[in-house]
Amino acid sequence: MTRVGIGYDVHPFAEGRPLILGGVEIPHTRGLQGHSDADVLSHAIADAVLGAMGLPDIGYYFPPSDMSIEGICSLSILEKCAALVVEKGYTLQNIDSTLIAEAPRVMKHAPQMKEKIATALGIQPDQIGVKATTNERMGFVGREEGIAAMAVACLEK
Repeated sequence: MTRVGIGYDVHPFAEGRPLILGGVEIPHTRGLQGHSDADVLSHAIADAVLGAMGLPDIGYYFPPSDMSIEGICSLSILEKCAALVVEKGYTLQNIDSTLIAEAPRVMKHAPQMKEKIATALGIQPDQIGVKATTNERMGFVGREEGIAAMAVACLEK
């Protein structure tokens, strides 16, 4: 049986925080606001993996009201998702993802992102797609108010 899940996440920019995408710190003037490290790429991937198994989203497993996980590295969230994949008897086949941001340019960091995401999920980097696009200056992303990410996960049982 093949299962597919989709994930989407968005976070607004915030001053005084590092910008973490796919577990990689990206040089930029602002980071993203959130309860965790606000890694939109990892969050979208986590929701895609959880959705493929028919499970609740990351807010269920890592609620923003839980102060004990404030600032958690989102790669830890992916590790929890990978453990659930194994526990539920699935195998993660591949991930495809897209970052949506006007700035900064992130594709030069994609190989490092793929390595970190793959390690967290227990798969190979060539099983992960990381792409980036802009929003053509439209909407909140176009106004550089934040960054969004989308992901698709394919699992087999």
